[in-house]
Amino acid sequence: MGATPFAHPVRSARVPHAPSTRRHHRRRRPRRRPDPPFAGRHPDDRRRGPVRRGALGHRCARRQDGSTQTVRGYVVGQPTATDRVVTSGFPNDYAIAIAATKGESDTSKILYVQVPSALRSQWGLASNPDLVGQQVDVTGALESYFSHPGMTGTSAIALADGSTPEEPEEPGEPGEPTDPGSYYDGTAGLTGSALKSKLHDIISNNTALSYDQVWDGIKDVDEDPQNTANVVLLYQGTSSPKSNNGGDVDNWNREHVWAKSHGDFGTSNGPGTDLHHLRPTDVTVNSDRGNLDFDNGGSENDEAPGNYTDSDSWEPRDEVKGDVARMIFYMAVRYEAGDRVDLEVNDQVNNGSNPYMGRLSVLKQWSQQDPPDAFEQRRNERIFDNWQGNRNPFIDHPEWVESIW
Repeated sequence: MGATPFAHPVRSARVPHAPSTRRHHRRRRPRRRPDPPFAGRHPDDRRRGPVRRGALGHRCARRQDGSTQTVRGYVVGQPTATDRVVTSGFPNDYAIAIAATKGESDTSKILYVQVPSALRSQWGLASNPDLVGQQVDVTGALESYFSHPGMTGTSAIALADGSTPEEPEEPGEPGEPTDPGSYYDGTAGLTGSALKSKLHDIISNNTALSYDQVWDGIKDVDEDPQNTANVVLLYQGTSSPKSNNGGDVDNWNREHVWAKSHGDFGTSNGPGTDLHHLRPTDVTVNSDRGNLDFDNGGSENDEAPGNYTDSDSWEPRDEVKGDVARMIFYMAVRYEAGDRVDLEVNDQVNNGSNPYMGRLSVLKQWSQQDPPDAFEQRRNERIFDNWQGNRNPFIDHPEWVESIW
């Protein structure tokens, strides 16, 4: 609030040669307080003019009118819903949440910031969890994100102190093998079709579920480690209540990763109900993926940022590319001639209703780049222990992808 105007004090008449006994003071205007750290000026402002910064409580951040602004705040977690910010176990690299205060948990005081693909490796929290608590400057359009005050079209993120965060390590090996006792006895030294045939014999002795049982199976094996009342959606990486399953918009349903029209097996017991390739997915996103093969490229999906699609293929988000590939490889080994359907991978797209899924060369690359993580390994264990009694060999031994294909 500006100072109230006032007149200078009027001097009293003075008797000649008589000393004045009254001291006259000039009233000072109150000094303007400096901007708070969240909305402070950049050190170079004197040279280039002011940078328009603000927190959720400042006008420039509160505006939400699509204008491009730079906002400073502390990273407090990742938004996964309108009213939820997670502070650990980050599902992906697609967004950060910032606030004026470290550790802020009141979502009304938090700004949700979209992290585009070009910035995810350096600024996404799944890859860089140590960014929580760091003060950052983010530049983008102030507009709603997750139906919450946010920033989209983010063009730049930087640490407020001018330093540079460390780059995450690049994956090199296909993943460390996990050996569940004697389950894979007889596979030593085998490669190619001989290994594929032996693995088929091992994993085919499983319990076939009904399609209704799949609902309960998914609620168990895809359970959110951070919230056991929820499941983690495959393509979005977000958490949704287990009770939110169904066929309506914003429900989640049962996604056949190996599209059930590729071989026309539908929801029949066996390939149509196998938990090793059935995952919870938002109804709209499931419809968008349809029965497309897998390949790189296309336009980003509006409902599931980080996933891309074109007329003949679907590219999942980076964090589950390997998961998708290993599910496809499992199906190609589990279902062979003599089963309900004989499924095979090939290096094509547009496979239609043929019992093939592609593109093999891309799936192999994805499996190499995204090795099995703790969530995928836990899922494999739960399917084995609680539901089907069989395992996905490419989660236990990722190196077998190259040995067979």
